[in-house]
Amino acid sequence: MSKITNEYENIVWHDHKVSKEERASLKKQKPCILWFTGLSGSGKSTVANAVEARLTALGYHTYLLDGDNIRMGLNKGLGFSEEDRVENLRRIGEVAKLFVDAGLIVLTAFISPYRSERQRVRDLVEGGEFIEVYVDTPLEVCEARDPKGLYAKARQGKIAEFTGISSPYEAPEFPEIHIHNDDIPVEAAAGKVIDYLKEKGYLQ
Repeated sequence: MSKITNEYENIVWHDHKVSKEERASLKKQKPCILWFTGLSGSGKSTVANAVEARLTALGYHTYLLDGDNIRMGLNKGLGFSEEDRVENLRRIGEVAKLFVDAGLIVLTAFISPYRSERQRVRDLVEGGEFIEVYVDTPLEVCEARDPKGLYAKARQGKIAEFTGISSPYEAPEFPEIHIHNDDIPVEAAAGKVIDYLKEKGYLQ
């Protein structure tokens, strides 16, 4: 009979000599996760890209994690079942946490439809290090854009459990940043995020 052991009993956490605060101080910024959430086609990736470009131009240190790109590497092999979607976001949250520890401003662009999943990532980091950015675009606008043709496939029944059509999206109740993204320029949307970071002291 095999012995069942605790999978963590031979693993020991090692503290680093260089702290998160020291890494961030060198970069002259307060590290955080900018978590962009919204329906497919809402403009999450577009706005996140614009924000990162603005931050880079200002001399800050960032990294952008995007849904499709992550599934081509780190999360390659994960499907779109509920179990795989949960694991997809769990891994992303852990990676984002590492970036925060490195002193970076990390931007993520994922539908992340459930409040519980977003809360799980928030709980991974310290208070003030998770900034929920709700890219609020009406379903009809997202569907009209349909940049990847996914809504059309979902309406034809070719994609099961598609968020907004056959699967729910739980909108943030109290996002730190709320962007109504159906009638404003991308730069204006990005400006709202930059203004928040400046106002709250994330940028020195």
